[in-house]
Formats: sequence, structure tokens, C-alpha cells
Amino acid sequence: MNPITQPYVEAYLQTLLPHRTGLLAQMEEKARAQQVPIITPEVAALMETLIKTTQSRHILEVGTAIGYSAILFCLAAGPESRLITIERDLQLIDTARQYIEKAGFANQIKVMPGDATEVLPCLTETVDMIFLDGAKGHYNQMLPHCLKLLKPGGLLISDNVLFRGMVADDAMVKRRKKTIVTRMRTYLQTITTHPQLQTSLLPIGDGLAISLKLHKSSNNLNDGGSHESVK
Repeated sequence: MNPITQPYVEAYLQTLLPHRTGLLAQMEEKARAQQVPIITPEVAALMETLIKTTQSRHILEVGTAIGYSAILFCLAAGPESRLITIERDLQLIDTARQYIEKAGFANQIKVMPGDATEVLPCLTETVDMIFLDGAKGHYNQMLPHCLKLLKPGGLLISDNVLFRGMVADDAMVKRRKKTIVTRMRTYLQTITTHPQLQTSLLPIGDGLAISLKLHKSSNNLNDGGSHESVK
């Protein structure tokens, strides 16, 4: 059961989404069988819409898993797209590369092995969109590097930000997850108040944050400054 939304709401929404076929359907089945986390159908549908709406072509992903979302993103972004995806689990990397090859995206998707906190500082090319879905306790460390790589007007999408509902409710926090929850709360506080970001939080999947990188720090009507008029 998803603690973020009511089960009947989640079930209804998923009846409205198209079922995947072919390779993506096979990957979903493998993920279920081996309990590999991949993005939920609701988040997948939203990501496809965001990629197409923003016409994002160069995408960075943190957290490859078996390559499901990377393939989905490239399909949405079109034939001119390029995607870099970072994964530290060598077994998952091997599986992801096999699926990427089968999907015909070997020339568009580059899988980079390693811990994202070490790989991100080595990247230099600006990207249109970043999908952050790596180690939840490290989002704060990754954020400065993501901001450097993301173009102004680009989107930073952070997945699992409500972490099974624990981030929103102390009563749900399991003792062994306390550090992750504390760090995620700090991350959410940072991205919702950051002068370079305009952030919206959505209670879908395991919680999703959509952050627009502003072209410049915008004036805030709540910052105590004076404004002659608001139209």
C-alpha cells in the first residue's frame, strides 16, 4: 500500500494510465519479480509529459536501476536526445546496459558507474533536466552539483521525497530510517526556499518535487522588500 495517497485513489489513477507493452512491460515484470524499485506509473506519465512540454533533449539521471526510466525518458525526448545515468550497483549496471542495447538506445544513453556524489562533480556539460532518484540520504550533497549542471529554465525532479510518508509524519518514522528522514526534510526545506529554485511538491508515487531553475534570483513578495504594485 502506498502511504502517500489513499489506495483507492492510486488504484483508480492507474486504471486511466496506458499499460506498457513490449520491452518496457518485460522490465516492469522483472522489477516486480526481483523487487527492484522503478518509477511508479503516475510518476512515469508525469515525466513523459514534462519532457515533452519542456522539449528537454539532454537529461541527467541519478539512479539507473535496470534502465527502465532512462529508456522511458529517451522515448519521450525523441531521436535527438542524450541521457547520462549514474548507478553504483555493478549488477544493475550490467542489466541496464543489456536492456538499453535491446531498446536501441546504446548510442543515446551513457551509463556511468559509481557513487553519484563522486561522479557528479566530474561532469561539466549543461543539461536540460535532472531526475534525482539515487540514495535518499545524499540528496543534500548532490544538490549543489545538480544546480551547476542544470541550465537556467531547466527542471530538477527529485523522487521519493516523502519517503513512504515518514517525512511528513513523525509517528510513521522507523528508527533505522531516522537519519534519511531528517536529511530529506533538510533537502525539502532547502529546495523550497532556495533563491535559484521555484519548487512544487506533489504527493504522487513516493512524493515528487519539481524544481524550476530560475534564470536569476527572483524578487519575493514575502521578503520584506517594497513593491509599488502587483498586477
